[in-house]
Formats: sequence, C-alpha cells, structure tokens
Amino acid sequence: MRTREALLARLRDGYRPQVLIIGGGINGVGTYRDLAAQGQAALLVEAGDFASGTSSAPSRLIHGGLRYLETGEAALVRESLTERNLLLKNACHVVHPQPVWVPLDSWFRGSFMAVLRFLHLTRTPGPKGGVPVKLGLMLYDRFGHAHQTMPDHQMFMAKAARKQVPVLGPSLRAVAEYYDARITHPERLVAELVADAEADCPTAMAIPYMAAGKLQDGGVSLTDTLSGESFVVRPKVVVNASGAWVDAVQADLGFAERMIGGTRGSHLVIRSEALVRDLDGKMLYFETKDHRACLIYAIGADRLLLGTTDLRSDDADDKFCTEGEIDYLFRELEVILPSVKLTRQDIIFAYAGVRPLPLSKPGATGAISRDHKLVDYPATAERPFHLVTLIGGKWTTYRVCGEQIADVVLKRLGIKRRKSTEDLAIGGAKGFPFEPAARAAFCGNLARHSGLDLPRCEVLAARYGSRAEAVAKAEAAYGRMIDGIAGYSQGEIALICRDERVTKLEDIVLRRTLMCFEGVVTEAGLAALAATVAPLLHWDAACMAAELAATRKLLQERHRMTIA
Repeated sequence: MRTREALLARLRDGYRPQVLIIGGGINGVGTYRDLAAQGQAALLVEAGDFASGTSSAPSRLIHGGLRYLETGEAALVRESLTERNLLLKNACHVVHPQPVWVPLDSWFRGSFMAVLRFLHLTRTPGPKGGVPVKLGLMLYDRFGHAHQTMPDHQMFMAKAARKQVPVLGPSLRAVAEYYDARITHPERLVAELVADAEADCPTAMAIPYMAAGKLQDGGVSLTDTLSGESFVVRPKVVVNASGAWVDAVQADLGFAERMIGGTRGSHLVIRSEALVRDLDGKMLYFETKDHRACLIYAIGADRLLLGTTDLRSDDADDKFCTEGEIDYLFRELEVILPSVKLTRQDIIFAYAGVRPLPLSKPGATGAISRDHKLVDYPATAERPFHLVTLIGGKWTTYRVCGEQIADVVLKRLGIKRRKSTEDLAIGGAKGFPFEPAARAAFCGNLARHSGLDLPRCEVLAARYGSRAEAVAKAEAAYGRMIDGIAGYSQGEIALICRDERVTKLEDIVLRRTLMCFEGVVTEAGLAALAATVAPLLHWDAACMAAELAATRKLLQERHRMTIA
C-alpha cells in the first residue's frame, strides 16, 4: 500500500528521481499527472498537505474569466473557456454548470474606457454598463464554443429579472446572464489527480509534509516536517510550482530575484436559507464601488459563498480574513441586495489565501495579469539540474499549464510526449454518468448492491462520483456514523485515511471532506473523528490529544468557526 511511510522508506533506500516537483497545489499536481501519463515518474514534495495553500482558497469556480477581457487578455479567456468545458466532462462528479447573473445599473457607463482597456491603452479598471458587458459576453460565447456544453448568454430587463430574484436593488436596469461552472470540492480533485498519476506510473511518488530546502552536495535537501528527518535528492530537472512561496524556494536554490507580488483573497461561508431561496440557483457576479469583482452563490440548501477581496500581500502565509474584509464584503453586497442584512453571526466558516501573481507596479490589483508564465533555467556547475519555475497560474487552466511544464521537462530529458491529458477522466468521473437520469439509475443500483438507503447513496455519489461504490462498500462493512458530525461515517473516513495519504486531523476536516463548508463540525464530533482516525494512523493518546487541540485552534482562529 502506498502510505506516506512506505514512500519515505523508498527515499531512505536511495530512490533517485529524474524529476523533482516542489509544490503540491493544483499546478504542481497537474504537472505530476501529465508526466505520469507519459510514463515519466517524478517525486513531488509539499511542505504541508496537498492543496493546503492557495489551491484550497479559490472562489470554487471553474471559469473563463469574463473580467480578463476588460484588460485585453483574450487569449487567456479563450484558453480558460476551453479548459472549463473539458473539466465539465472530465471531472463531471465535482464540476457543474453555474448560471451567473451580472446586475447592471446603467447601459453605457464606461464604454469608451472599456475599449481602451481591451486595446491595452490603459489597464486601470473602471465601471462597466450593459453595452460593454454585452459585447464582452458575445466574445465570451464565441471563445467558449470549443467542447461547448452550456447555453450562450442572454440579457434581461430589470422587471423580468426581479420576477426571478425579487431582492435585487432598485437601481437595477438590466441583468446579463451567462454560464460558467463551479467546483464543489477542489481539494478532492487534487487528491484524485495524485492517485490517477500513481496508477499510471507506479514509480512516481507524491509526499505531503516534506519541505524542499537548500542546495546540498549537488542536489536538493528535503526535510520531513513532522519528524525532522532529512534527505538529499539529485534530479535532472526541478520544477518550482510552489505558488505564493516561489520566491522562498528560488532563494534556497540560489536566486535573489523577486518574482511574485501576491494578493490576498478572502471568502465567507454564510448560513441563510432565505437568501438561498431568493437567489434561486443564480450566482450574482457584481462590480464593487472600487471596480473589483465580488460574487455570491449557494453551495447548499442553507449556505452561500461570498467573496472575494483582492489585497496586496507579500506574505505567502497571510491566510486570515480580516474584520475590514468582512465589513467590505457585507457593505458591497448590500449595494445590490439592500434588503439583505448579514451579520457576523451568519458566518459559519471563513478562509483566505494569497494568489501567486507576477510582481507588478503599484496600482489597481484588478489590472494584474492572471495568466501564467514559465521561466526556464539551464543547469550550472553550482546547480547541476535544469530548473523550471512557474509564475502565476489559475485553477481553471491547471491542465494546460501542467502540459506546458511537462513539455519543457520532457524536452530536457530527451523524451517524446505519448499522449495528451485532454480526454482523461479524473478520479470519480471515470465511469460516472453525465446525464441526470443515468445518475439516478447509478444511485439506485448502488443502493441495491450496498444495502445502504437511496438518500445516502445519492449523498455519496455527489461527493465521490463513481468512487462512491468503494465508499459504500466500506460503509456497509464499517457502518457507524460519526457522532457529532452529521453525514459522515466511520467507514468513509477509514477509506479516506487508507487511500489518500492523510497525515493530520486537519487534512480530513479541511480538505478531504467538506465538513467545514457544511457547518457540521461540533466539539463532540471533532473528538469522535479523532478517535476514529487515531488507530488508523497509529496515534497514541498524546498524539491524538495534540491533533485535536491543534485542529480546534486552527478552525477557531484562522477560519472563524464556532465549535460547540
């Protein structure tokens, strides 16, 4: 079994990777997956858990980036829309169509400046009325026709829009509707890509809680952040895909140039059954007074996601949502939904992360490019390996980004590409029906074969796609639900611990499940979860108590959770 300890044993036995990938976020793992599809093994190391940095702090959208048209990044939008459409197919268990409404309070405001921005004559964001938004959406539709699965845009006048969403404010003149996609569980997709890579290429290894360090003896030093054990590996190619930590990794490898100028984005999970009903399945994507973009949409029957901020930050570990950001998000939402009065008591979970954007001059953060670029450094006498460094990168385009990095690596190794990952289903999307009727039949069959009731099988299918069959089997054999955490079973958690390289209690609570987003974590539930996990991960009583205390503190202090 490919446990973390088994992978460490291989390192101790002298495992010699040709490729070292530093960073276990979506772009590092996407590169790992692409190389594995070519039969090329890599060693991937991540200082924390997989997807524990910026990859766990997005707006949970798979989108073309409508606002990137404003800054003239048409190629990025075209690429993003193609990748969005591929993910709707290849990750259909966690990526779903999302109708988006853009509330508009004028028709012509900002038209002239929008043209200047599109032509790169200025990059400063400004107001946008219905006409420039309409023109942008016409381009958006055209760019999205490759592998298209969703309708083109349409416009509604205010009266028609209010019939569907009556809480929209009195200043509304029109609404633009288009479709993008949401990803219900991005952290799960990262874990599935790791598993898919290792199924294709069994000699590949991805190790969480393993930090890359300085140059040593012609190689790169690695440190187990849990035990302190150290290793040295001597790859032919190193990929720095560490996101917001790129500059720190570059410094360890002998580079002084600063490359990253991050911005922090914060999000709030709000509990409001009434607002979920009012929005009727639509995401509101609205412009703020300072010409940023915010959004709100339902992520459950009584929960919504509200975001995001965009504040400059030079600290990659700047993961705290501030009081000022909460005030800002509430204030801007009230402009378009004046009858909605949210309070801090409505917040059940908060999160933040630093976007690894390219270093830029002072100015509006919305003008900073969201595209990615690769910097390729040939080997030297002091650093006897090629280095490929990724600057930027977004969730939606991770596959093509990983493909581009892999092509550079393969060229350096003198290896030809075998195939594209463009048509490869991911994790639980393999064998999972796309159409609703076929999914209903899948759940019915699962109920009959597992002995679990139909509603439970529907929950498992929504969480895991086709892998729900394995989860249902584990649950049937080890079927007690976890006291104090609604909707999760001991069998389900046992399978996650066995197959997904879980190392800490927080890995389960924050990334392998959606417990925090669902608002189901209680004090008794955390204790029961720790007691379930302890024998599976060989924790003694002291270790279990330490994990419980650390996770509780993290949830309360960083994520603003009330645990009772």
